[in-house]
Amino acid sequence: MEGYSWKAAVVTLSDKGFAGEREDKSGPLICKMLTDAGYDVQKTVLLPDEKEKIKKCLCQLCDEEDNDIVFTTGGTGFAPRDCTPEATMEVAERNAPGIAEAMRLASLKITPRAMLSRGVSVIRGQTLIINLPGSPKAVKENLEAVLPSLDHGLAILTGRDGECAR
Repeated sequence: MEGYSWKAAVVTLSDKGFAGEREDKSGPLICKMLTDAGYDVQKTVLLPDEKEKIKKCLCQLCDEEDNDIVFTTGGTGFAPRDCTPEATMEVAERNAPGIAEAMRLASLKITPRAMLSRGVSVIRGQTLIINLPGSPKAVKENLEAVLPSLDHGLAILTGRDGECAR
């Protein structure tokens, strides 16, 4: 399949965003960056920081909606309600730590606070799930660090290696 576009979903996790008290700027930025890179963003979701809702959403996006990759933004810090990594790990079938490690390494070159990110990267079925931070600046820096390598990983994960030409 020449020129295959990876099917992606973006999930913003924010109590204030969900309540309409804060505009989501990170989700739209992820969508733009993915679209610019040739991905097909199939769905965007805005949820509060509630672990069971996050888990249900991730399972649906992976198992029922057949996305190749799911990005989350928000809920990866030290705040008491930040539970995105825990929810992600609970739905994971396999860990893919190198992606989260690469994002933290790239961010550490910019700010020592990057070590405070708890985001994870995992595999569920044939879907890759990546936790991104909540701030647009950090989203951009983290996504730029890993986006060039994701095509190869997704091709192997989905069995499309040899079909993708980017």
